Amino acid sequence: MIKAGIFGASGYTGQELLRILIRHPEVEVVFATSRKFAGKMVSEAHPSLWQLTSLKFVDASPEELVSQVDVVFLALPHGTSMRIAPVFFKSGIKVIDLSADFRLADIAVYNQWYGQHSASDMISSAVYGIPELWRDHIKTACLVANPGCYPTSIALGLAPLMASDEIDHDSIIVDAKSGTSGAGREPQTGTLFCEVNEGFKSYKIGGQHRHIPEIEQSLAQLSGKNVRISFTPHLLPVNRGILSTIYVNLNRNLKTEDLCGVYNKFYRDESFVRVCPVGISPNLSSVRGTNYCDIGLSVDIRTNRAIIVSVIDNLIKGAAGQAIQNMNLIYGLPENAGLNMVPLFP
Repeated sequence: MIKAGIFGASGYTGQELLRILIRHPEVEVVFATSRKFAGKMVSEAHPSLWQLTSLKFVDASPEELVSQVDVVFLALPHGTSMRIAPVFFKSGIKVIDLSADFRLADIAVYNQWYGQHSASDMISSAVYGIPELWRDHIKTACLVANPGCYPTSIALGLAPLMASDEIDHDSIIVDAKSGTSGAGREPQTGTLFCEVNEGFKSYKIGGQHRHIPEIEQSLAQLSGKNVRISFTPHLLPVNRGILSTIYVNLNRNLKTEDLCGVYNKFYRDESFVRVCPVGISPNLSSVRGTNYCDIGLSVDIRTNRAIIVSVIDNLIKGAAGQAIQNMNLIYGLPENAGLNMVPLFP
């Protein structure tokens, strides 16, 4: 059995990691950390896990825990993982980091968007973890930078077109919407029920969102050229899910059927990416609670513009599920081990 530990296990992402890993056929969770709930049963913070695990939260240093695990998941705030990861990484423990601390290859870009990095010597060792796009690199990784939720939906939505000459790479516009769980579990005014219910708003508009450099980095890696996008996020009054509507100009006339053919060929062997039939647009409710990414396609023949709609569960494919998919790859397990969840509907 693979012995796994989770740092920051009392938040929404930590809960999802626990929910999946305690039923994973090849994994034993040996510790889950939380300062707030230290010494308490995991089910006190996560009542949905009542009687499903006997784990208690611990508040211990990485040095105290490093000898207990084969792999560690860091579900910690940006700026915190970089203080924990080196202890495990330098001891030969596999590290899967769900923060942004090791996603950006350019340290100057990280410092600009997130603040000073204290473990910059490890960045070159990190592998960006979208399995469908960089599977071979992930298999041999010791440090996986698990992607953000918005970047995952956008990279998967655009990947089949980025290496082609079919699109104008300078014309990409992304209009994305996220459920409130994307803001985390810590209370804040902007995500209180009365602030969100019956409302719908954009935020961090005008190129201010910290996921922008990560999105542009992944698209540049796919296309082999620098890419700049226009990105506007919105907050949906729902618990979970991301729906990204992506607009890009075409360089020649294509039909929707042509576009679907390109995507079906690109993702034909991928169990977690589902390309919708022509005329069908994906819905958040169709991926809820799963590791799926559903993609819908259309060509606006009036403007010769491709419209791609990419939908994921931000807590699963956008966080915990993708992290476990990466772990499965590292250990040579079936990629869908522990992840064969059927969507929750209605």
